[in-house]
Amino acid sequence: MNAIVALCHFCELHGPRTLFCTEVLHSPLPQGAGSGDISGQNEQAEEEEGGIQMSSRIRSHSPAEGASADSSSPGPKKSDMCEGCRSLAGGHPGFVSHDKETSIKYVSHQHPNHPQLFSIVRQACVRSLSCEVCPGREGPIFFGDEQHGFVFSHTFFIKDSLARGFQRWYSIITIMMDRIYLINSWPFLLGKIRGIIDELQGKALKVFEAEQFGCPQRAQRMNTAFTPFLHQRNGNAARSLTSLTNDENLWACLHTSFAWLLKACGSRLTEKLLEGAPTEDTLVQMEKLADLQEESEGWDGSEEEEKPSSQPDVAEGQELSKCSPETSLMPDCNRWNVAHRRLSVFRSLRHMRQVLGASAFRMLAWHVLMGNQVIWKARDMDLVQSAFDVLRTMLPVGCVRIIPYSDQYEEAYRCNFLGLSPHVQIPSHILSSEFAVLVEVRAATRSTLYPTLLEDEQSLNKYEFVVTSGSPVAADRVGPTILNKIEAALTNQNLSVDVVDQCLVCLKEEWMNKVKVLFKFTKVDSRPKEDTQKLLSILGAAEEDNVKLLKFWMTGLSKTYKSHLMSTVRSPTSSESRN
Repeated sequence: MNAIVALCHFCELHGPRTLFCTEVLHSPLPQGAGSGDISGQNEQAEEEEGGIQMSSRIRSHSPAEGASADSSSPGPKKSDMCEGCRSLAGGHPGFVSHDKETSIKYVSHQHPNHPQLFSIVRQACVRSLSCEVCPGREGPIFFGDEQHGFVFSHTFFIKDSLARGFQRWYSIITIMMDRIYLINSWPFLLGKIRGIIDELQGKALKVFEAEQFGCPQRAQRMNTAFTPFLHQRNGNAARSLTSLTNDENLWACLHTSFAWLLKACGSRLTEKLLEGAPTEDTLVQMEKLADLQEESEGWDGSEEEEKPSSQPDVAEGQELSKCSPETSLMPDCNRWNVAHRRLSVFRSLRHMRQVLGASAFRMLAWHVLMGNQVIWKARDMDLVQSAFDVLRTMLPVGCVRIIPYSDQYEEAYRCNFLGLSPHVQIPSHILSSEFAVLVEVRAATRSTLYPTLLEDEQSLNKYEFVVTSGSPVAADRVGPTILNKIEAALTNQNLSVDVVDQCLVCLKEEWMNKVKVLFKFTKVDSRPKEDTQKLLSILGAAEEDNVKLLKFWMTGLSKTYKSHLMSTVRSPTSSESRN
């Protein structure tokens, strides 16, 4: 995180002063600047361009060592400082922490070496301890602008038996130029900085109570009430924070805390590059995962009864498979299963087209795209599962309802992909229906049935695939446009399987956009049929098969998209704009 964390103090003699600050350096430190996690070594180093480095210039500018020979150096002069305004002792080079993972250095010293940064920190320090304070003068506040940066400031008091009112005023500030990032980090910064403050106040309170027990200052001041207070000050009145807390390692501990704060705050929020709006498949997957999480939370409080495997139960858009529910909904899970299942014979749509033949594959693909029920009868469950894994890639995720394998027939409203064992009887009206297609996997009569695939898949020799339907697709039928494009991609041998997969993604997204337009036009705006027909012509989907495909794919739209459209229709602003 590109920010600076600083500890500030309101000195009774010199006003607001910066005591200690930690900054992030992305450029590499010069050799010899430090080798441990915290370094207080006195090696000489030079400042590199492109970053602010701990160097001899920092030490020469350090107010702890007095005035610098360079009149342009930032920081107050020695004559303008007291014990309460000073943190590091003379000659101390500061502290350096190295983050080996990111090659970032966290450097702590009393003032930033860069004049511009010194001015920004100085101004933030003054504002945090003067005009920009919360009610009660103790607590968090946010202020800043584009020119001087934005500041998260938390003011607090430290007990001091020699101070006016027995306490001194401090603040911890975080400065950065990104306003949104700083505001989003408010809860995190508030909790962690509050913890640092509590630790400082706890140490100071112990010292204060010990001093009051040994020599109560309140009674002594009452006895000298008529003497002007300023004349009673002695050299010990302005005390350093190390003296108030009785902690000689205070600055090293603060460096560690500030460095961790900068690293942790920068790691908790990350930026992601989004190349566009999420696809409908992504939205549907997110909704399914959310539903599964809600169901699992409900199951935690009640006993779940086991269901027999012969009676599979499938919710809308959900699949029963050997994958866990969380992984089966992800697009790559089934592809992984296809690649690793021993008896998996269908590796891709192109592979299936080669096995089934062009005409049988076209009939099967037509029924898949139209939303008709696809039934596979086979003994090998893995073979059926691999077939469904390949065929489902042609449909949006929301249109897929799979029962991988069952011992009884399931109605079409429950699933559009159904796997059955060979002995299951299918109703006669289903076999003659134009809204279903049956693929029977039988034992092959000849060992050389698929000679071209013998070397690739030994298991293909065992099977013969028979595709039948009550409404076979005529060879001369045009079919849906997307089916023709899919077949063109599959027959193009210059395209690899991965490229064909990307073509499928693009084609599905193209037609899902047409589905969105049609849904908005018909369901939301309630336009007449004449206007709908004109719209279909404009979309290039006026043919019968294309219209059926759009209506089926409309069922795969996400709930998020539908609710968004309906909410915009109900809003007064949208109705006024249409009028």
